[in-house]
Amino acid sequence: MANLKEIRDRISSVKNTRKITEAMRLVAAAKVRRAQEQVLRTRPFADRLARVLESLQARMGFEVADTPLLQTREPRHITLVAITGDRGLCGGYNANIIKRTEQRFAELKAAGHELSLITIGRKVDVYFRNRKYPIVNSFIGLNQVPNAAEANKIAQVLLAEFIGGGTDRVELIFTKFINLVSTNPVYQTLLPLDPQGIAKPDDEIFRLTSKEGSLSVERSSSANTQPKLQSDIVFEQSPSELLDSLLPLYLQNQILRSLQEASASELASRMTAMNNASDNAKALAKSLTLDYNKARQAAITQEILEVVGGASAMA
Repeated sequence: MANLKEIRDRISSVKNTRKITEAMRLVAAAKVRRAQEQVLRTRPFADRLARVLESLQARMGFEVADTPLLQTREPRHITLVAITGDRGLCGGYNANIIKRTEQRFAELKAAGHELSLITIGRKVDVYFRNRKYPIVNSFIGLNQVPNAAEANKIAQVLLAEFIGGGTDRVELIFTKFINLVSTNPVYQTLLPLDPQGIAKPDDEIFRLTSKEGSLSVERSSSANTQPKLQSDIVFEQSPSELLDSLLPLYLQNQILRSLQEASASELASRMTAMNNASDNAKALAKSLTLDYNKARQAAITQEILEVVGGASAMA
């Protein structure tokens, strides 16, 4: 059995570690509730914007929407956008996204597609750079509270790649926030806005799609709770002009929502991981204390036996 000093030092170390993990848990718990509120506040705007696009589609009827974001072309080159955090200590949050990205990369490469990566977050960027994956752009050190400016910067890069012909398809891989104890890594196709037949079964698209040149709104997850626009609303600009303005805004909003969902998921995962670490540290400290008491009692008993044995020998 280890000596008393070693056990005592280890007990002290475990208790100090528990203080750190408990503090991190409290910080994550405070932040995750604000992140959750941010996610819930953003959803009505996205739903309302989808209603406007749906109304535009109804006005256009059978007209062909001549906008770059609705261009249909063979998906020869595909860009995967993976979102993780900049820091660890959040359970399997980062590892799950990295694993999903590797799986999707391997699937598409086996199907004969050219691939590139855009990384958001230090963890995913370091992982794939060390393994020589084709990373064309990276975003590190983003605000822990995602904002529209950061989402717009990412959207501009994706739009430039797609409209310029650098890529034929953009897929987003991020963690969807469900509640404080549950998150889910998902896929979402950002560009183009029409199906190409290679989506994953659990793809979060196609919230906004185009079929045969006509815009269509389809929601594969939660239903749109926003009321439909009145049919007598008059748009001053033509539907095509409105689409050219609203579709980039819709894309930016989808990226912002994904960043918010990922941030909330990271904080929730960190809160859960630190809570488990605190519980484990408490259990370990209790076990070590028991070992310490046993060792101390054994040492005292041994000393008593030695004293008694010495006294008997002298008698």
